[in-house]
Amino acid sequence: MNGGGMKSVATAPPNLGGGANGHHQKELCGQFQMPLHYPRYTRVDYETMPEWKIDCLLNEYGLPVMGDINQKRKFAMGAFLWAH
Repeated sequence: MNGGGMKSVATAPPNLGGGANGHHQKELCGQFQMPLHYPRYTRVDYETMPEWKIDCLLNEYGLPVMGDINQKRKFAMGAFLWAH
C-alpha cells in the first residue's frame, strides 16, 4: 500500500442461479432470510396440514424440523399460534 490508506475492492457476486442477463434466481444455498409475512394458519389448518407442508413452513422460518408429525405440528402451533 503506497498511499498509506486502505484500498476498497468491490466484486460482483457470482451468478449463482445462472440466469440470463446476469439475473439471479431466488435459490441461495446456506443463506437464511426471514420471510416478510407471519403465517396465518389456524389451529385446524395445522392439525390437518400434511407433514411435507409443515416441514417447508418450519424450514422457511429457520426452525428445526425434527420429530414425528405430531411433534412437528405441536412445535409449529406453539411457534405460530397466539392465544387471544
